[in-house]
Amino acid sequence: MQEHWSIEQYREYQQKGKRKSKYGAVKTSVDGQTFDSKKEAEYYCELKARLQAKDIRGFCLQSTFILAPGLKYKADFIVFNNDGTSEVIDVKGFKTKEYITKKKVFEDKFELKIKEE
Repeated sequence: MQEHWSIEQYREYQQKGKRKSKYGAVKTSVDGQTFDSKKEAEYYCELKARLQAKDIRGFCLQSTFILAPGLKYKADFIVFNNDGTSEVIDVKGFKTKEYITKKKVFEDKFELKIKEE
């Protein structure tokens, strides 16, 4: 019986231990940012292109909103349009019950709509 693993054996063990997302999403990194899904990473790339083309003023990632004590909603993106308006964007592949509830609370509290992509 072997007492110690080689580095290769340990890395192989780590790879086998990685669990898949419940809904099949694959974490993806772009520009040092890690996104919960490929779809979210692709939307980020779209926003970068729109910013470079000056279609939008800017955007931010993963903004957190306090809905109630102990209840938070994290938006995937906030997009700042050239006309001074902004949009809260959530990139969804699957809408969970928790998300649907938080969306309703967010929209009621802040009187803003969440745009789903």
